[in-house]
Amino acid sequence: MAQGHRPDRVGEQIREELSQMLSRGVVHDPGIGFITLTRVKASPDLQVAHVYYTTMGDAGAREETAKALERATPFLRREIGSRIRLRRVPLLEFRFDESVMHQDRVEQILRDLHREDAERAATQEGTGAADPSGPQARSHEPE
Repeated sequence: MAQGHRPDRVGEQIREELSQMLSRGVVHDPGIGFITLTRVKASPDLQVAHVYYTTMGDAGAREETAKALERATPFLRREIGSRIRLRRVPLLEFRFDESVMHQDRVEQILRDLHREDAERAATQEGTGAADPSGPQARSHEPE
């Protein structure tokens, strides 16, 4: 039986409730720190909710946040059960959202390309010569 958009709606409700709990200090674990919940993907049977998050800091801070979220998961699940009417409260699985880091890397590459193009244009204006290779000849090798 098709569930339609129900898992999406439940995931969004869970994300909103978790965001409120974490931002208002309901969870008193100092290891959680500054965290942003990017999305919650509920399984079609609503038994599991994958909670994707990002956090500020280095790998050590990320690991500490993951441990703190693991410690707080039973409490957060109970709170979700009391705030959202569901027959069964989904298991919460917290996962670090790598997509934000990938997006930042792509944006950095684009900024570098624009900077290189501007420098090339400034150099060409200064010499008055046109670059015969053009932008198609640019190397796309990673740094």
